[in-house]
Amino acid sequence: TYILEDIQLKFGEYKRTASEWITTLGNTYFPDYLPSALDIYRPYITHFFELVDECSSSIELFKRINTLTINKGRIQYLRIFRKYFAPNLPVEMLKKKNKEKEIIAAYGSEFRKIEIVKKLHSKSEDEYDKILSAILYEYKDRGKKGYSLTTTFFKWFKLKFPDFDIKGPKSAGTDLQLYDYLPKYKKHKTPTDFIIFDKNQKVLAVGYARYDSDRGGSQEDDRIGGNRDKVTLIRQYNKEQNAKVKVIFLNDGPGLLLGSMWDDYSEIESYGQGIALVTTLKMLNKRLTKEWLLS
Repeated sequence: TYILEDIQLKFGEYKRTASEWITTLGNTYFPDYLPSALDIYRPYITHFFELVDECSSSIELFKRINTLTINKGRIQYLRIFRKYFAPNLPVEMLKKKNKEKEIIAAYGSEFRKIEIVKKLHSKSEDEYDKILSAILYEYKDRGKKGYSLTTTFFKWFKLKFPDFDIKGPKSAGTDLQLYDYLPKYKKHKTPTDFIIFDKNQKVLAVGYARYDSDRGGSQEDDRIGGNRDKVTLIRQYNKEQNAKVKVIFLNDGPGLLLGSMWDDYSEIESYGQGIALVTTLKMLNKRLTKEWLLS
């Protein structure tokens, strides 16, 4: 039987040359991107402070922003609002219109007074606009590196395995649910980034793609624990259904070099007992093989 140990090197054995196997997706140097940031975000900032001048309280301002549509930049205004008025609240919470009353009831008293913000901005408008534009620019490509990783992988896969099929969102989109593709899989949510099929549309592997620019602490622990759970679920499914579904973790980025990530992923691969494979883009040709997928 062809198992993972037959591959030339295990994931953990790449650690001594780990940096050579990482793909770095380019970032722009500061302050090189500042002119672009100002072009993109100054109109939002200008209009935001027009709204500030029209409102008598931070709560009124928050309500006004919520009347805007996404197409009119509502999320951008909420990001600015958070920086000036509610730094303890995540945008993910603020941007839910149906949570407006709940947010105001729970956190409205903590919103900074609008008079203070008006004075602050009037004194250093140009300076603050530059700083805020640079901060907002950091959000612009958030998530796009993950999409780039997935897109690159899909292109590689289709060239390497023309007889197989791969499904999944290449960019923003709904994850696939395993119970929609695995016969008799339990009806609980197990989202996956991509699924690989043979020429008869039988599932060969499920996969998860992540690009980490940075990683550490509890975020790292949560990721590793979640990945181990995914392997456990597939191992149980294989045992119950006499199946041979594999699990692929396509991880890349400098964050993989931080903390215990490399060792943790190596342990997950071992825990899979042959059904789990961890790889970066640069390892694909060596590690993800037809023999392993069909074993």
